[in-house]
Amino acid sequence: MAPSDTTVTAPAEGAVEFPDNRLLIDLCGPYDTNLAAIETALGVQIVRRGNQLNVMGEDESQAEAMRVLHALYARLEGGRIVEPADVDRELRMGAAAETDEPLDADQLEMPIGNRVEIQTRKKRVEPRTEAQKAYVRALFENDLSFGIGPAGTGKTYLAVAVGVSMFITGQVDKIVLSRPAVEAGERLGFLPGDMKDKVDPYMQPLYDALNDFLPGKQLAKLIEEKQIEIAPLAFMRGRTLSNAFVVLDEAQNATSMQMKMFLTRLGEGSRMVITGDRTQVDLPKGVPSGLADAERLLRTIPRISFSYFTSKDVVRHPLVAAIIEAYEADTGTTV
Repeated sequence: MAPSDTTVTAPAEGAVEFPDNRLLIDLCGPYDTNLAAIETALGVQIVRRGNQLNVMGEDESQAEAMRVLHALYARLEGGRIVEPADVDRELRMGAAAETDEPLDADQLEMPIGNRVEIQTRKKRVEPRTEAQKAYVRALFENDLSFGIGPAGTGKTYLAVAVGVSMFITGQVDKIVLSRPAVEAGERLGFLPGDMKDKVDPYMQPLYDALNDFLPGKQLAKLIEEKQIEIAPLAFMRGRTLSNAFVVLDEAQNATSMQMKMFLTRLGEGSRMVITGDRTQVDLPKGVPSGLADAERLLRTIPRISFSYFTSKDVVRHPLVAAIIEAYEADTGTTV
């Protein structure tokens, strides 16, 4: 039989050497989970030999994998940790992630680099997608910002992180977090306890975010002293919120009148953030969402920004993005 003319080309192989074996262990992650994430995302194979990682795959994928490995190792050399979220960020952001510089809440008027980092008491928060990065920049640069998109894209989490950062650096005197207490199939009256007990479950996502950024005892003290307020939207009527960082979460469930009421609470020295998902409106049938009205009426006003997210910006479990895409495909709508 004549030999086949088909030539099988072995995948390209590149080696990356890391001098500090302790940092290399951190780079690989527990049970090499960080390497596995890179392999899955880029379609490469990574084999460890001593203090060297051999990367096998197509030229472009191999080069990208080596870039990610170098970037993560440099992060470790700088005294930072590498968590799954950091691996995900490097993979999503590409080479642009390497040239980032910090965004400091004390330097809001100064030119800033590509990196957007939010420093809180407990952790440093870094956007993991280009849309998240643009959103955080908008939060620092505008008096009123809107973050609109599906669940799991970090709209509320990043807004609360920026609020905490501006609070601890003295940019604002207090943080006010609010949500409409709108039932999604349940009834407030059927919940046990007094009014606080009834509304606290609706506010829990805001508590969860704060707990990520502030030590428990400090957070409890700030809430007790009213320097951090978490309250239903209905409690905002009649107030003027000055020198505060104000967040309205789940804004798609505010009526047009409620949205107007909330937006007009903005006082001197304050920043306001409105977050919402247009696909998850729980208002009664026939009641228009105030978020849609705000988009239509405020889009051209200076110092008001609108940031939009898609399923590609979901940073929860990978299945969340797939679920959102499946629902969008079924309804024919996009966010």
